[in-house]
Formats: sequence, C-alpha cells, structure tokens
Amino acid sequence: MDVLVVADQRGEAIGFIDTDSASLTDWWRGQVVAEHAGILPLGGGKCAWVDDAGGALVVVDALARQVRERVSVAIPGEHLACDPSGRFLGVSTGLGASWEPWSDLVSVVDLDAPQGPRSRRVRTRAGEPGVIVTGGAHPPRVVLRHREPGALESLDVAEILRVGVHCPELHADEILPIGDTGHGDVYDPVSGQMWVATDRGLECFDVTGVVPRSLGVRPWVAPGRAYFLRFCPRRRIIVAVLRQGGDAPRDWADWGNTLWVHTIDTGQTRTAPLGKGLIFRFALTATGIAVARVHPEGDDLAVFDLDAAEAQVGNDPARSLAAPTVGERAPVAGSPLSLRGTWSLTPMDRAPKPGVEPWDDADRRAIAASARDERVALTRGGHGEVLLIDTANPSASPVTIRVPGALRDGGHLAWIDATAPAPGDLVGR
Repeated sequence: MDVLVVADQRGEAIGFIDTDSASLTDWWRGQVVAEHAGILPLGGGKCAWVDDAGGALVVVDALARQVRERVSVAIPGEHLACDPSGRFLGVSTGLGASWEPWSDLVSVVDLDAPQGPRSRRVRTRAGEPGVIVTGGAHPPRVVLRHREPGALESLDVAEILRVGVHCPELHADEILPIGDTGHGDVYDPVSGQMWVATDRGLECFDVTGVVPRSLGVRPWVAPGRAYFLRFCPRRRIIVAVLRQGGDAPRDWADWGNTLWVHTIDTGQTRTAPLGKGLIFRFALTATGIAVARVHPEGDDLAVFDLDAAEAQVGNDPARSLAAPTVGERAPVAGSPLSLRGTWSLTPMDRAPKPGVEPWDDADRRAIAASARDERVALTRGGHGEVLLIDTANPSASPVTIRVPGALRDGGHLAWIDATAPAPGDLVGR
C-alpha cells in the first residue's frame, strides 16, 4: 500500500491518503511544511520534511502514520537532501518573509548517531543555497550551491558534526566559482556527479573530492532554461521543464515550456513542446512523465511516455562510469517524446491572473506520481481537492479526494512507495 502525503502548509496541516482506497486516513494539525524544501522519501516507507513552525526536521513512517524523529534545524527551510543511505541530511535556509538574504545557517542531521539523532548548525553564506549530501564509496560531504556570486562549496559532514553549538562559522578552504544563475540540483552517487541548472545549460561537476571539479556543460537544446530538476536513478535520466520568458513573471500566461529529458550515460536529450502558461513542477510515473499546466484558457495534465531504452538503462549502474562527462559536449538528439494523453482540469477560483506574478496570492497545482505504476496525483489549489488519475488509460476519469484544508498555493504532495528500500532521488521535491 503506497501512501500519498498531502501538505497544506498555509493551513498548517499535513495528511495521509491511502492510494489503494483513495481515502484520507489521517490529518495532523500544527505542521508547516517548508514547501520549497519539499518532502524527501527516505525508503522503507519513511519520509522527511522541515517544519517551518517548529524549527525541526520531521521524520515520519508514512505507512504507520507515526513520527519517528523530530530534530532541531535552522529555518526557514529552503533545500533538503540526504546521502544515499538516508542517514545524513542537510537543510539550507531561505529568505522566509524577508526580501533580502539574511540567514547563513546550514543544518546537518545524523539520524543514526550513537546516542540518538543529533544536529549541528553552521554559518556559511547567506543566499538560499542549494544543497546535496554525497556518499556511497566516499565519505559524506555537504555540497552547497551558492548564488550571486555563484560557487560550489564542499564541507565534510564529520567536521560539521564535530563542531560545537552556537552556530560557528565553517567555510571550505577552496571553492569552485560557477555562474550566478544556478537554480535546481541533482546528485548521482554512482558517478559522484552533481548537476546544476543554469542559463548556460545543465552543468556537471565531480563532487567526490574536497573541492568540486567542473566537467562541462550540456546545453539546453530548446529555448529557455530549467528552474527545477528531477533525477531518476533507476532510468538514470534527468528531467526538467525549460521555461522561456521567466524573466518576465507578469507575462507568465505567455511563457513557453518544453519538456526536457536527458540520459546522463549516453548524452541523449529528448524534448517535447508543452504549450504556454505556468508549469510549476512535474512528476515521474513508472514509464512516463506527468506535467500539470495552468493557463487562463484552461488547465490540463499531459503525460508523455518514456521509451524502452530509458526504462532499462538503470539496470547496469556501471554504465554511468563508462561515459564520463568531460568538457563541453554537443547534445545527442533522440527521438521526440510521445504524448500518451491529456486531461482537462476543473479551473481554480483563485488561479493566477494574467498580468500579475503567478506567485502572488494565487493557487496552483501540486503533483506527485507512483514510481511503480501510472497513477498521478495533483491538487486543485484553494478547493481542498486531491485528484487521482490512472494515466495508463487515456480515457480515465479523475477520482476526487477531499481534505479538510483548502490547499492554498496548491499545497504539496509526495508519493511514498511502500516497496522502496532506500532513498531514490536524494533531493527533497
């Protein structure tokens, strides 16, 4: 039995939906999920989020609907990530209600410390850094992606956990300068590579050492750039939506959007047009990619099929080491992505308005999907509705699940796979 976690961060609540019966089983009040940091599946039916009201990392057994740990971290939570084992987690801080960067705190949590979970907070540099936590064959490190000026900074997890309380400063002896426009990160523990979305393209870095090392750029092969990345370790693909016109937020209804799928071992890139409007986030099913679009002329859900090669490439993890990304490489074009089907969505009463930034007092749609079949969940923000659609059938009708909260801003969703033994994508979404 998989579990769908639904957060109503504006309503200070979080709930759990049984995906088999399509029913709400629990609704906890007093939880303010840090929406930008998202929810991080840890494997074994567990997941983690940052409670922006309580100042804690919350680890939950979603199958049992029980809180396993609450560990103090700095807030407001901006990014959340874990190492491949799920033991070490990193949390960076954002702006909160401020317009200017002010918090330079990064928290690291050891869930399996000998005397119980412990956390340490260190001061780095203010500015909403991205964060990943490396691991696997190498000692774990926290890699921070700074902005303005752009840089990658790698800190030893063991050193962070050794420092004292009271938030001491901790900086790497050497950093790697990068572009200022980084926004969106993924980490592949097999190859030890970190990927960052910038206006130049998908930039790759070797983060196995003390100092990150640049491995070049995979250019975007369509107009625009990505602001959000997802990584599927099984298929070894990075997925993004390229947004054209993002520098003019009030013109969001005319933004162009392109679905972008990159196979990291082969360098192959595939794309598909998505139409105009706001595409906030997307989700990966067992064999496809689900994208929810908001537009004044009508919202929709589109699902695209991944081909057999992409579905099978993850069966041989060593392939990631056979074709390292070195230097700037021209993209390898693949066949176009195939559209499986589209579903029209009932409008939201407080949807974004043309001429007004879509983030200003407007509701959106959160989205999540099953990794084992083709079911997709998405919200109807402001209406307290979660829709379940079996996208294996292009004519399937949505099943509506009502929750006690309104889900302003769209709320947030995470699909917890009951059979996943360990974390997959290691960055909270």
